[in-house]
Amino acid sequence: MATPVIMPRQGQSVESCIITEWKKKVGDEVHVGDVLFSYETDKSTFEEEAKADGTLLAVFYHEDDDVPVLLNVAVIGKPGESFAEFAPDGAAPAEEKPAEAPAAEEPSAAPALKATAERAEGVSPRAKAAAKSLDVDPALAAPTGPHGRVIERDVISLAAQSRTGSGLGGRTTEADKAAPAETAAAAQTLAAPAAPDYDEIKMPNMRRVIAKTMHQSLSEMAQLTHSTSFDATQVLALRAHLKAAPESMELPKITINDIMLFAVSRILMKHEALNAHCLGDKMRFFKHVHLGIAVDTPRGLLVPTLFNADTKSLVQIATESKQLIKAAQEGSINPDLLQGGSFTVSNVGVYGIESFTPVINPPQVALLGVCSITERVRTVDGQITTYPAMGLSLTYDHRAVDGAPASRFLKDLVTALEHFDLLMIG
Repeated sequence: MATPVIMPRQGQSVESCIITEWKKKVGDEVHVGDVLFSYETDKSTFEEEAKADGTLLAVFYHEDDDVPVLLNVAVIGKPGESFAEFAPDGAAPAEEKPAEAPAAEEPSAAPALKATAERAEGVSPRAKAAAKSLDVDPALAAPTGPHGRVIERDVISLAAQSRTGSGLGGRTTEADKAAPAETAAAAQTLAAPAAPDYDEIKMPNMRRVIAKTMHQSLSEMAQLTHSTSFDATQVLALRAHLKAAPESMELPKITINDIMLFAVSRILMKHEALNAHCLGDKMRFFKHVHLGIAVDTPRGLLVPTLFNADTKSLVQIATESKQLIKAAQEGSINPDLLQGGSFTVSNVGVYGIESFTPVINPPQVALLGVCSITERVRTVDGQITTYPAMGLSLTYDHRAVDGAPASRFLKDLVTALEHFDLLMIG
């Protein structure tokens, strides 16, 4: 009996997936474990493997089709076996292609020229400038541009033809003889490239989702960014101490980002106005901190969520955040882990960014940007000294949060980071 291949459900929040590539075609022999096709949600990419041996009898959906989950997308069975019962409503098997319309007879050159003239859309600005410089009428030029438009090289060609046929009483002067060569040289200099010098590709589904989300965020929120910095001396000393810990202690690698996530998770519990969602005419305040972690992946920005971060130790945060980041970068993360965040942290310090304006991930009301460490100068007991300063940029939705509460959060976070040892005790 034939076996249907369904579009899997990747997470409870996913209602449909887009097929990105078929690895097998109708008529191919497949075995259990063979990759049939790849597909993606709005955030992750997956591959579907064959669950049965046989031949790929039919494919009901094609690349770029948005397919509801749990719907049949293909059938595996024995050659000649019936599969009609598995076909979704409105889906046609891949081998059923509409008959191609007979090719129209190629029109003659004369009608083509006439059609080109009828499609003429005027003269390009560069062509007008060239016509003025060369003292010719661009309307007399034979158009070769897109849609029959007169472009610069057409005007240059017209000027060359005009000079070739010029002269006093039909006589050709020495200047007239030199003019075509000069004009040809100018044409080589001024002519546009014959072939386009760019590549044009379709924007991936995930990039379209990111674009839509970012546009929605900036167009619907009253976003404002406050920037500050803190003395990172103690944070750097703690990280160095942890790196030097004996291997027998089996401590995970603790990064500056882990320390930042830990501090944010603790301070946010005292500032519920920023640990919230703005839902139109109502606010949702969270009892725990569900930290979104902005991750740069080969496919674009992803924001996995570290749930209940305020209840986890520094070691737990370091371990679990790395697992989330790795899954996001590999494209294997569960879509349910890419939602539900109450606040997001975006760390661009590794790129040397000293300050920036992060864009809020809706419906959250705030996002913290973590910047690079720079050496700054200050006076201590009358002595000029330097210290490592790390920048922080907090963007908040002024519809939901006022400037004073946002500033108080930053102030408390700075204090906590500069006294991180005390924060860990608390």
